[in-house]
Amino acid sequence: MVSHPNTELVHRFFQAYATNDLSTIETILSPTIQWHIPGQHPLSGVKKGIDEVLTYLTQLGKAAFGASPIVMGANEHYVIDCHQNWSSLEGIENLNAMSCLLWKIEAGKISEVYNFPEDQHQVDAFFSKLYA
Repeated sequence: MVSHPNTELVHRFFQAYATNDLSTIETILSPTIQWHIPGQHPLSGVKKGIDEVLTYLTQLGKAAFGASPIVMGANEHYVIDCHQNWSSLEGIENLNAMSCLLWKIEAGKISEVYNFPEDQHQVDAFFSKLYA
């Protein structure tokens, strides 16, 4: 398998996310990062700048949220990945679904991310209940 620098960057993000290594994530993100979270729930919207993205990622910690890449493809400016994501909380119906993310890479940094969940209604219900 041929590795691409942009897929390596996204893998570094997932590794840092899995260990809650926010300082590494900060070095991977462009200062002008925009992260697009679709839906109608308390965490949806466009997160602008490193601070807002880190706050969003920290909020996901309340859901004991995890992600594991399934497949990635890359070119000079983009990575598309599909990954399994899940929550692991006791006493509630947990989220366990697939999402695809489109990552825009500029100057070796992640500059924009678009999230495409498998089931937006399920995601909206889960996050609305958890973060109400």
